[in-house]
Amino acid sequence: MANKDPSLVSQAVTLAFDVANGRNALSQLVAPALFLLDAVLCALVIWKIPYTEIDWKAYMEQVAQYVSGERDYTVIKGGTGPLVYPAAHVYTYTGLYYLTDEGKNIHLAQQIFAVLYMATLALVMACYSKAKVPPYVFPLLVLSKRLHSVFVLRCFNDCFATFFLWLAIYLFQRRLWTAGALAYAWGLGIKMSLLLVLPAVGVVLLLGRGFWGSLKCAGLMANLQFVIATPFLQENARGYVSKAFEFTRVFFFKWTVNWRFVGEDIFLSKPFSLTLLAMHALVLTGFIVNKWLKPAGKPLTAILVPILHLESPFSPQEERLVASRVTPEYVLTTILSANVIGLLFARTLHYQFYSLLAWSTPYLLWRSGAHPVIQYGLWAAQEWAWNVFPSTKISSGVVVGVLAITVGLVARRKGETSAPLSYSTRERKET
Repeated sequence: MANKDPSLVSQAVTLAFDVANGRNALSQLVAPALFLLDAVLCALVIWKIPYTEIDWKAYMEQVAQYVSGERDYTVIKGGTGPLVYPAAHVYTYTGLYYLTDEGKNIHLAQQIFAVLYMATLALVMACYSKAKVPPYVFPLLVLSKRLHSVFVLRCFNDCFATFFLWLAIYLFQRRLWTAGALAYAWGLGIKMSLLLVLPAVGVVLLLGRGFWGSLKCAGLMANLQFVIATPFLQENARGYVSKAFEFTRVFFFKWTVNWRFVGEDIFLSKPFSLTLLAMHALVLTGFIVNKWLKPAGKPLTAILVPILHLESPFSPQEERLVASRVTPEYVLTTILSANVIGLLFARTLHYQFYSLLAWSTPYLLWRSGAHPVIQYGLWAAQEWAWNVFPSTKISSGVVVGVLAITVGLVARRKGETSAPLSYSTRERKET
């Protein structure tokens, strides 16, 4: 009997590793089981933990003015200040306004946001599965205390923006380019933080849909923004643009999650802001040239010059070949890396921004090739830092540090498709 015990332990360990790495039939049950457990957890959170009022009341006050007929963005205000989100935010929360008895039924609002959380989680899991992420990564998708708080205890509009970002990724992975572009545009119309991934979305559409197809998608996205903003543009166009897309907003040091360790004087300084902007542009350019455009199989100048002349940089045959290289893994890696780069160099991050980050980090750490222990360790450090309130010099340093490490690990990873188009005879036949 004693001789059998090591064998049983060995078999159990082997089974666990096989399930965790997707090599066993039971692996398919990991995501559904975690999803059901998280649904129960959301219900317990709503039942046991008191709701925290932050922005919901202000959202409802602003929507009430819209419902009463006000269309001037410079006039619409709430308890926390003026309306500073694009038109899709107004329409989304107008729906919630009516569903929740003018915002008074907070418990129902929390239930709606729990459904929104679960719907977003379902999309995230579907995107991970499409990108062939192993099951051992999936627990990181459901363990975040801060993420549950942002969705079901705070009801931030970031939650809707995050949902539409993941819906766009889901559709892009399935080559539904127009639908994905519209989903992304609607999310951007809720909160302009989705501008962080716009460069990646542009590259994905260019390579996956082709030059003219990507222009059509860009036109649809622009038209959608114009259509939903029309009532406000007609009333006060300058007021709408200045508030809904306010790039000159002054941020408060007391709310920052990421840059507290630099001190208030540096945080508020213009040189610091410009340095972050320059670093963002530099790193983003590096990823575009060395990572995202690799499937094109052409140097940057061979792509940019024709585009500047409103011509496609690819022949019809080349477009089909390049599109075949835009895999689900490529779509997810490109968009999420743009997201994390943007968050790394963001002027400031507030706690609700974690909805954009929490489901990006596990994939990118796995995709970087880091050891699972490092993946879990960095995730845990990030989760701890985002749960420190108010933020401290140490917690903010950890926030920035984990973001920087994640970007660095993804940047150093090799393996992107970069074969010149003229060398890809076999791929050409397959297309």
